Amino acid sequence: MKTVRLSDFKPLSEYEWELPRSFRADMRAPVRVFASARLLEGALRDKSLEQAVNTSTLPGLLGWVSVMPDVHQGYGFPIGGVAATDVETGVVSPGGIGYDINCGVRLMASLLPAEEAEDDLSALVNLIDRLCPSGLGEKGRIRLRDAELDDVCLHGSRWALKNGYADAADVEHTEDQGCMEDADPGAVGSRARERGLSQLGTLGSGNHFIEIQIVEEIFDEASAESMGLRKGCLAVQVHSGSRGFGHQICTDYVRSLQSAVSKYRILLPDRELACAPISSEEGQAYLKAMRCAANYAYANRQVLAQGVRDAFEQVPAGKGGGRRLRTVYDVAHNIGKIETHAVQGKEREACVHRKGATRSFGPGTKGLPADYRKIGQPVLIPGSMGTRSWVLRGAAASLVKSFGSCAHGAGRLLSRAQAKKQVWGEDLIRELAGRGIHVKAGSLSGLAEEAPEAYKDVEAVIECVAGAGLAEKVAVLRPLAVIKG
Repeated sequence: MKTVRLSDFKPLSEYEWELPRSFRADMRAPVRVFASARLLEGALRDKSLEQAVNTSTLPGLLGWVSVMPDVHQGYGFPIGGVAATDVETGVVSPGGIGYDINCGVRLMASLLPAEEAEDDLSALVNLIDRLCPSGLGEKGRIRLRDAELDDVCLHGSRWALKNGYADAADVEHTEDQGCMEDADPGAVGSRARERGLSQLGTLGSGNHFIEIQIVEEIFDEASAESMGLRKGCLAVQVHSGSRGFGHQICTDYVRSLQSAVSKYRILLPDRELACAPISSEEGQAYLKAMRCAANYAYANRQVLAQGVRDAFEQVPAGKGGGRRLRTVYDVAHNIGKIETHAVQGKEREACVHRKGATRSFGPGTKGLPADYRKIGQPVLIPGSMGTRSWVLRGAAASLVKSFGSCAHGAGRLLSRAQAKKQVWGEDLIRELAGRGIHVKAGSLSGLAEEAPEAYKDVEAVIECVAGAGLAEKVAVLRPLAVIKG
């Protein structure tokens, strides 16, 4: 396999680089990387850019494969990769969406000044930890029956609304209004169903978190006001996905689509890119199951959000004015969407694979909540544990440059195994405490995996996405407390 080098890229701007189709004979489209020279050079240390080249060989690709500045090696696609395939001639690949289907982030904002909650942060963290179970395989406080699981698969956040875990504004301010249409529980296997019955309302492990933050700085007053963000007030981010339910769905279809590759005579440079034509029976079955997992994830984050709300209302810190947490927005990071995009001046219907990438629709885009149509969709980019997180707004240029997509986080720099060799969980807790950050973790080794030094500098990532015109800065959030699985 041909090695990708920095000299192979053509600079298009300070933050945009192109690897042309001529780089490798089997490429069907170029690869465009949105990054600074330093981040691009850093990305060459793993196989992520070679994975992007492999992705460019998929049938039916439109435009180019987009790579975000937080890119790192994944399964099949790189994490931080975006690819759009024509619905008539293209394929859908589970590796282009990821195992944690609809892993995503919800931001909630309050009007509660941080200083009024300072003395009760520890109690608040402990209560959130009890109300929002976390950890590998952890079971939640909701035990679904089979029919209820079907309801979650079909209706997502609307199931949560019907069952008292949401209000109408929560649903309105969730991507897809919290529900992807055309889901089919019949496309979900028995093992995935079994795993999904007990995990709704759970945080999970790994890089998933609930973080209490202070709105530290505002760059766009009008947009921040529309989002309900006030400087000096508390906000909360919830990062979780479809848990074992989505993971099992991906596992099942990665396995089953290997035979579809042979059946439809699709030549792939990497078997991890297993796929099927979108129009095929196999491709449609995966999409229907994937949407079930996406809806499960929307419901999961909604139930977690309600647990956080309950904690805010029970702890004394939340008894002052402004204690109500309002959903700013909920975005998906690992998802496949059928969307219409302009490609070479022509409207094309495409399956946009966003793996470790968030939607970044600009002002006036159809489907945005009424209060965001003038400013664009909120874009949420969390930092690593202990570092700042960013709120941006989608820019019109992203629709032209990256199929309406943006980065999703800081991006891993060290593997989990490498991080555990370099960081001790006890030392990390002491370090964060010294910076005034409360930590609640179920596992010290798991905590070490998520140490700040295991991730890229989120400030450098923001510089790239803003510099490339994929999103515009609104506000920055500083962590006060974090709950990890």
